[in-house]
Amino acid sequence: MSEPVVIGREPVVIERAGPGDAGELMTVQRAAYVAEAQLYGDPFLPPLVESVEQLRKVLETDAVVLKAVLGGRLVGAARAQFSEHTCLVGRLVVVPDLQGRGIGRRLLGELEAAVAGRVDACVLFTGHLSETNLRLYRRLGYAETHRERVAAHLTLVHMRKVLVPAGTA
Repeated sequence: MSEPVVIGREPVVIERAGPGDAGELMTVQRAAYVAEAQLYGDPFLPPLVESVEQLRKVLETDAVVLKAVLGGRLVGAARAQFSEHTCLVGRLVVVPDLQGRGIGRRLLGELEAAVAGRVDACVLFTGHLSETNLRLYRRLGYAETHRERVAAHLTLVHMRKVLVPAGTA
């Protein structure tokens, strides 16, 4: 478990999200990805065009979706979907007014802890211009595996982190 995040006097609580959270999760996701859309000049990034119905379907699968709640407000989220012994981390988001306060780090740490017994590694990707994201992932032990140019304006940086099973660290 990662160290707690307290903002003001209020702790950020990390818990599982369910289908009933889809609307709020979508609002946070869209708010968080506006800056990415501006950075890449692309308002059609997949997280911005995903529908609430698509998100609700993810929440009904075996995916692990965590939400960060601060004083009753949903302020962040992260997803883990599975492919054999690998976890694909996606949609790590924090509301713009609370970014840089440790919520994303805590979400990713809790997500890794939640999947550690089920997978050997976590993988993720972010855009090549997303320096804040890249710094966070590198600090948390993710290493670049390759780059994939998906459009003239966007190259995805793929990263991987091997998970150490609990009790063996």
